[in-house]
Amino acid sequence: MGLAEAQPSRPRVVIVGGGFAGIHAARALARLDVNVTVIDRRNHHLFQPLLYQVALAVLSPADIAEPIRSILRHQSNAEVLMDEVVGIDVGMRQITLASGARVTYDYLALATGASHSYFGHEDWAPLAPGLKTVEDATEIRRRVLLAFELAERQMVEHGWHPPLNFVVIGGGPTGVELAGAISDIAQLYMRHDFRHIDPTKARVLLLDGGHRILAAYPEDLSAKAEAALKRLNVEVHTKAQVTGVGPGWVEANGQRIDAAVTLWAAGVQASSLGRMLGAPVDHRGCVMVDDRLNPPGLPEVFVLGDLAHFEQDGRQVPGVAQPAMQMGDHVAKMIAADLAGKIRPAFRYFDKGDMATIGRMDAVADVKWPFKAHMSGLFAWVTWLTVHIFFLIGFRNRVSVFAAWIWTYFTFTRGARLITGDQRLPGWQEQIATKKATGSESELAESAGTANGAAPTRAAASGSLQRS
Repeated sequence: MGLAEAQPSRPRVVIVGGGFAGIHAARALARLDVNVTVIDRRNHHLFQPLLYQVALAVLSPADIAEPIRSILRHQSNAEVLMDEVVGIDVGMRQITLASGARVTYDYLALATGASHSYFGHEDWAPLAPGLKTVEDATEIRRRVLLAFELAERQMVEHGWHPPLNFVVIGGGPTGVELAGAISDIAQLYMRHDFRHIDPTKARVLLLDGGHRILAAYPEDLSAKAEAALKRLNVEVHTKAQVTGVGPGWVEANGQRIDAAVTLWAAGVQASSLGRMLGAPVDHRGCVMVDDRLNPPGLPEVFVLGDLAHFEQDGRQVPGVAQPAMQMGDHVAKMIAADLAGKIRPAFRYFDKGDMATIGRMDAVADVKWPFKAHMSGLFAWVTWLTVHIFFLIGFRNRVSVFAAWIWTYFTFTRGARLITGDQRLPGWQEQIATKKATGSESELAESAGTANGAAPTRAAASGSLQRS
C-alpha cells in the first residue's frame, strides 16, 4: 500500500525540501483542510545565512539547525518523512522515494534548493569545498583550523612551513563573509594561541572574475565592502579568472598561488529534481515558472526557492532566503483559493533588501523596506545581527546564537574550534616536498622568520597575484 492511501479524505500536499520555502509552505498550510507531507533527505531545517559562522567556528551546527519534526510537531495536518525523491510521474501525480515507497499527491511543491557548480570542473570539488550543508561547514572548519596546526607542527619539527594562504574563489556574499571571517580568526582569535607561528601573517585572498565583488549590490556598497575587507588585510583580486585548482594551489590569470586551503563560493546549480518534471529549465537547471509558480501545463506543481526561475519586472528573482520564504507562504494562498473556488492570486516578490557581513562588527546593507538606505559599518552590522536573530526558527536557537555572539565579540574567543576527521590537507605534504627539493633547510627556515618565531612573511609566499 502506498503512503498516499493512509488519509484519502482531504487533498494531499506533498512538499519536497525542508529549507526556507518548504518550511514556510508547510506552516502556512496549517489552517487549511489538507494533509501535508514534508519529505527531506535530512531531518533538519538549516538556517543557511549563518552557515559560514559554523564553518569559521563561531557557532555550532545545533545553533542554526532545528529538526523538521520539532518545527511541525504541533501541526496536526502535517507529517514528515526522511527520504529522498528519485522519481516524479506527473501524469500519475506520484513520486517515488529512495526507500521504494510511492506517494501520490494532489499538489506537489518542489523546494530542494541548489548545490555547488564548478562550471564543468567537478574534479575541483574535493580540493575546494563549497558551503551549502552542515557537512560542508564542518569540513571547511576542519581545513582552516588544521592549516594552523600543521604549520605549528612543521615549524617545531623543521623550523619552516609552507605559506599559510587561504584562497576564497567567488566574491558574492558567501565569499565575502568567508574571507572576512578567516581574517578575523587569524588576526584576532588565534594570534595568542600558538608559540611557533604568527597566525596574523596568514594571507587571505578573495578572487572574483567580475569587475567588482558583491556584483548584485549597488556599486557604492560594493566599494565599501572591498575597503572593509582590505582593512582586515584580505587581498581582493577582481577580474581574476581561475583556470586551475590543484592540491595546494590555485591558478588565476596565468599565475599559480600556493594555497593551504581553497574554498569555493563562485557558482551554484539547481537541484537535479527539477529536471524530473520534464519542464523547461534554464542554464543552471532552474525550472521556468509563471506568476503562479507553476511550470508550463502543470498547475498542480509549484516550484519554489532556488529551484525556480521566476522573472519579475524583466529580471530573475534571486535565489536567496527572502523570495524562498515568500514563495512558500504564497503556495498556501493559492491552494486556499483553489479550495474556495476562487482565482489564484499571482505571486509578486517584495524585496526588503540585502545585507552581508564583513568580519567583526562590519557589514553592508541595501535596505529597501521599511525605508530605503545604503548602510555600512557598525550600524549595518547591528541591523544584520537583529534580522538574523529574528528569522532563526526556535527560541533556543535565538538565545544560543545571541549568547555565542556576545561571548565571541567581547572575549575574543571562539568556542566551536574543534577539528574532527582526517588530519591531512590536500597538497600540504607536496608543498613541503617541493620546497625541500628547491631550497636548503637553512634557507627555508630563514624565509620563515624563525629568529622571531614568526610565520612566513607575505614576500616569502610564492606565485602571488599582484595586489589590486
